[in-house]
Amino acid sequence: MYDVAIIGAGTAGLSALREVRKATDNFVIINDGPYGTTCARVGCMPSKALIESANAFHRRKQLQELGVHGAEALHADIPAVLRRVRALRDRFVAGTLRITDELGERSIAGRARFVSREEIDVDGRRIRAQRIIIAAGSRPILPPSWAELGSRVLTSDTLFEQQSLPASMAVVGLGVIGCEIAQALSRLGVAVTAFGAGDAVAGLQDPEVVRCAVTLLNAEFPLHLGARAELSACEGRIRIRAADQSVLVDCVMAALGRRPNVENLGLDRIGVPLDENGMPPFDRTSVQISGTRIYFAGDVNGQWPVLHEANDDGYISGYNAPLAEHECFQRRTPLAVVFTDPNIAVVGQRYRELDLAKTAIAGVDFADQGRARIAAENRGVLRIYAHRRDGLLLGAEMCAPRGEHLAHLLALAISRRMTVHDMLRTPFYHPVFEEGLRTALRRCSRQLEVAPASDLANCEAIGATALD
Repeated sequence: MYDVAIIGAGTAGLSALREVRKATDNFVIINDGPYGTTCARVGCMPSKALIESANAFHRRKQLQELGVHGAEALHADIPAVLRRVRALRDRFVAGTLRITDELGERSIAGRARFVSREEIDVDGRRIRAQRIIIAAGSRPILPPSWAELGSRVLTSDTLFEQQSLPASMAVVGLGVIGCEIAQALSRLGVAVTAFGAGDAVAGLQDPEVVRCAVTLLNAEFPLHLGARAELSACEGRIRIRAADQSVLVDCVMAALGRRPNVENLGLDRIGVPLDENGMPPFDRTSVQISGTRIYFAGDVNGQWPVLHEANDDGYISGYNAPLAEHECFQRRTPLAVVFTDPNIAVVGQRYRELDLAKTAIAGVDFADQGRARIAAENRGVLRIYAHRRDGLLLGAEMCAPRGEHLAHLLALAISRRMTVHDMLRTPFYHPVFEEGLRTALRRCSRQLEVAPASDLANCEAIGATALD
């Protein structure tokens, strides 16, 4: 019997493995399908490589404003862009493969299925373990009728394997992946039409930020929101219908989200109730499935499908699994970044989680923010939320230039339980994009019930773009 068995060699599984190895050598890790982690193979890393090329090419449209001419001679070599994406991807994957390659017999390729709480079947081989960590990951959602359309329907698992891109594409689904890929493909010269079933994009909730994001994305490619898309084959192409919209394209990128890989795990045999989606109850602070010594880590638990959270899940499960009594961990401040341009980001409490009667909300429009105007990136908005009574920072949503950095600054402040006035006491250099955040903080300060001490938190704007 093994001390610990880990199901899945993705980010959460490898993070768990790192911790388990500190406590015992009597472990096994089991992986079904490709090794190399979703992030490195088909997720965060190749998508960002594609986005960087797309944004570099798109920048040509701003060069004349900056006094640089001749950009009309530039062209995007799509096959070369995709070769670079795959070359970088392969390098990232190679680094993750080395971790499991060195394990020898303690790494098993195969499909794991529970026989009982302490026993799993791996393609006919029975493995027993005192503790089991489930880190089986997730996969792109693809309706069966869409899958029947074959290679004309892509997902994030297949997009980066293409040797080139067609002249026209539809992106269906405008969550994080859909928004990033739709904008990148459009900026590379593909005629993109995007469809979203909801009225918002990229997981945003704040109405003003939603309005800004939709407007900016719609300026680059047609956006159709509020109706489910239906696909059908049409003379070698694909017809997409949504409400009164109908578009004919060469190819479709399905970005409908990801589904946790729980169906074939045999979770009905571990003796806990499952919900309507086949998910067991578990404690997010320990990632332990209730009443068992089984842990539920990473995308498979469907809680927060981003890499740093999967890494944390793996750490918690790997730390707890060898212990006689598990420990509970305080989770990090929620943080999600979408690498559109401008960046979209959500930090801390979501808009719909707020008690609006007790919340001060203030924002800034970057249209006339000094550094943003200098860089020709003066588009987007930031909205921050604070407790009206004491000014405690609660959260933020944004579609803003350099939003990935603003979001990290706010996440740090929220995790340190800083107030609006605490942040206003910190230095803001000039001219930087972060001065836009200071503007929002100043506006938020005016809504608070508590006044700041007589100190530099009271330093107001001068009233000139060049100085503020």
